[in-house]
Amino acid sequence: MPPEKLTMMANQISRFFAHLGPEHAPEEIADHLRKFWDPRMRRDIIAYVAAGGGGLDPLAAAAVARLAAETKVS
Repeated sequence: MPPEKLTMMANQISRFFAHLGPEHAPEEIADHLRKFWDPRMRRDIIAYVAAGGGGLDPLAAAAVARLAAETKVS
């Protein structure tokens, strides 16, 4: 899936959880991505961000950073 599409989808999820604020929303967004995104989609968005790709809103970026940290630990 193109990174632009993944970015758009992550931002939509972020907007849904934005009411939780920056303290709780990133974990809820990351949890949603864990549950409902194919592992390849998660891998691709992590790689896109790691390569300097932009366009994610701050809450979505924080969620992807959490996923990236988990991936490095595993």
